Amino acid sequence: MLRKLLNPVLFTLAALLLAAVGYWNINPDSFSERPARPGSENAIDFYVVGANTVQYQADGKLHYQMSADKVEHIKLSDITLLDRPNLQLYRGSELPWHVRSERGEVAPAGKEVELIDLVRVERTDAKGRPTILTTSRLTVFPEKEYAQTQQAVRIDAANGVTTAQGMKAYLNDGRMLLLSNVRGQHEVR
Repeated sequence: MLRKLLNPVLFTLAALLLAAVGYWNINPDSFSERPARPGSENAIDFYVVGANTVQYQADGKLHYQMSADKVEHIKLSDITLLDRPNLQLYRGSELPWHVRSERGEVAPAGKEVELIDLVRVERTDAKGRPTILTTSRLTVFPEKEYAQTQQAVRIDAANGVTTAQGMKAYLNDGRMLLLSNVRGQHEVR
């Protein structure tokens, strides 16, 4: 039963990888630059308000739609800040994963994506059954296909609720480790 919960969560984490890649492919030359104050360590070299990205697969099917209220790039650290990132990951299917948070930080070259505050990953399957993962912070390492959090995690699925303190998700292996204080309330059908 836990195995059934792992696959949707892993696909969701893969979606976060795509979010990092999508935002990183934004060309800073195509946006207006905000003048930076000399010597400012947090100088923003470009920003986008109302960012919206759509990517298609090679076969023409929708891969993902991503938006953010604001995207800011910090020149010195090469970190990209996201306000209210919102991702619909289709991967060619009609039933997308919906990933969102209040804030996000993308490390240089998209090697690490930190989703911060009210992180919510959800999907409804073909039978209308929802799966929702919530936490306060989630770190995704797209190149390693790995995600983790030390924060409390809650997974609501059609057959019950599982909670834990901390999680490690190995996307290649299709497995997830809930680290401590794991609790489950499941409905037998």
